[in-house]
Amino acid sequence: QVQLAESGGGLVQAGGSLRLSCAASGRYAMGWFRQAPGKEREFVAAISQKGSSTLYAHSVKGRFTISKDNAKNTEYLQMNSLKPEDTAVYYCAARRGPATAQSNENYDYWGQGTQVTVSS
Repeated sequence: QVQLAESGGGLVQAGGSLRLSCAASGRYAMGWFRQAPGKEREFVAAISQKGSSTLYAHSVKGRFTISKDNAKNTEYLQMNSLKPEDTAVYYCAARRGPATAQSNENYDYWGQGTQVTVSS
């Protein structure tokens, strides 16, 4: 059973930064999704199994950076210049295939989620 453990969420003022972490029980292509109240879960960023390829949603490109440490089987999401509209529960996800993927249907395992709240 694959386990994903997220950490790093919290409350921050607009313009601030947070870093999310997700520790996996193996090496996978991974991604981050988020879900705001009353909205559908949406793609944020993805990284390939080797960490050589990344993909971002247009809304976060240039502000968020996804990375992974394969020695620790951990992925990170560095979030800078945060906006109130970034407020959501952020989910870590992993997939068995090696490439990046944008659709949540391509992910096989999900974390429990961590709350990120950006105040204006």
